[in-house]
Amino acid sequence: MKDNLIHKECNLRKDLIYLNHAGVSPWPLRTAKAVQSFAEENMKQGSLSYPEWLRVEMNLRMQARQLLNAPSKDDIALLKNTSEGLSAVAYGLDWNPGDNIVSSNQEFPSNRIVWESLSSKGVEFREADLGSAASPEDTLFSLVNDRTKLLSISSVQFSTGLRMNLERIGEFCRQRGIFFCVDAIQSLGAVEFDVQKIMADFVVADGHKWMLGPEGLAVFYSHPDARNQLRLNQFGWHMVEAAGDFDRKDWAIAKTARRFECGSPNMLGIYALSASLSLLLEVGMEKVEKDILKRSEYLFDKITSLPRLELITPAIQDRYAGIVTFRKNGTDNSALYQYLMQHNVMCAPRSGGVRVSPHFYTPYEHLDQVIDMVAKFND
Repeated sequence: MKDNLIHKECNLRKDLIYLNHAGVSPWPLRTAKAVQSFAEENMKQGSLSYPEWLRVEMNLRMQARQLLNAPSKDDIALLKNTSEGLSAVAYGLDWNPGDNIVSSNQEFPSNRIVWESLSSKGVEFREADLGSAASPEDTLFSLVNDRTKLLSISSVQFSTGLRMNLERIGEFCRQRGIFFCVDAIQSLGAVEFDVQKIMADFVVADGHKWMLGPEGLAVFYSHPDARNQLRLNQFGWHMVEAAGDFDRKDWAIAKTARRFECGSPNMLGIYALSASLSLLLEVGMEKVEKDILKRSEYLFDKITSLPRLELITPAIQDRYAGIVTFRKNGTDNSALYQYLMQHNVMCAPRSGGVRVSPHFYTPYEHLDQVIDMVAKFND
């Protein structure tokens, strides 16, 4: 039944091998139809059915709550992107000169630049070298001292594909009173996620990667205790407790995570992302994760069995998710990337090699075709 569902929802070009879900994903059929229907509705009747729009928005919050295992939909804000969520944390906390933030040297720029920008407030940004020791977590912890206010890390590193032990990091931070922030853009939609289990204060992820949604809409989780410690830097009609009561002159900040949404919501994106998440939740994240990991492991076996191919992603249990990065020794890997793209293989150049990122529905024959192309390149 689920295989039939996947076949129905996947409408990629027959000549395209799509292995870039860690970059920007294609949409399921239902997502495209949701956007088309919403556009047609707007053309014909404008906002006549606005109450239904609000119902879809509320449903998306509930879907995100389920995906994150958050205690409540009230813990979910819908922001523009991951960077906006991280910025809400960075410029919401009170900083003192000499405070520091611990992160890693493998972060995507969004989870680096925002913290580096706090140097103007005398805040130090500390980068742990995750490749320098057997335990990436211990490397992070070694940089923590009594002036560490926040630890911010990607759940899965965008380039190497290294998967972090978030539960261990969360326990470490909770014991020391350190804020714990997770960039989950390479996890949500790929593997099961539990904000309560990892004891995160903040989690943010844009929907255009493993969640199979559009760019320009992100899910932002905040624990209520941590949320109440963030100063707001954006204000408008939507972030107040009595949103919609436009004649009211007094106002109070919304008690829920909606406080981070200053103005009108991205309804087009909301319809799209809600449709995409409905597919993932219908299939079930347990199956999605299982099928993604199987494809990663399949690629590991293929890559390590061939001469000159070297894995960059760690093939150690619990240290990988959907990203598989490798290089071909003795050749120009940037040329290899270009060769694959020219032959309709969607991938990405990362860590001096090539990154592929199949989703749960990616055919195994596509993986075989790509590895065969890589093996024959410059041989």
